[in-house]
Amino acid sequence: MEKIEDKEEQGLTLQVPDASSLSFNTRLKWFAISFISGIFFCILGTGLLCLPGGIKIFAVFYTFGNTAALASTCFSMGPVKQLKKMFETMRLLATVMLLCFVLNLCAALWWHEKGLAVLFCRLQLLSMTWNSLSYIPYARGAVIKCCSSLLS
Repeated sequence: MEKIEDKEEQGLTLQVPDASSLSFNTRLKWFAISFISGIFFCILGTGLLCLPGGIKIFAVFYTFGNTAALASTCFSMGPVKQLKKMFETMRLLATVMLLCFVLNLCAALWWHEKGLAVLFCRLQLLSMTWNSLSYIPYARGAVIKCCSSLLS
């Protein structure tokens, strides 16, 4: 049974390009391009928030920016490995960001609720930060310790 699953997993890995199939310089360039464009779109969306109907533009640009920033990690480790790591038990709470992406767009484009859209953007930011911290040894513990010392 395990051999069949291993072969299926290998087949999936062969179908989706792995980060190791690209040169280090290519991976680094696309990581930077994707990450910087993600930041650019988040800032652009925030800047356009003040326009009439800007909440829709903000939600779309902010969500697209966060998606691009998240996709940048696929260039460093590959899309399959990134998805596997994202859904590990210790990072499962951080995947709330995927739900926030959808809810943010719904709040802005269909429900027309500015407050909810801003709330979901903040939740996106927090969950992406928490997810990023999970890749740095002891970072989450340090943040928890720092916040608890500030609150006490």
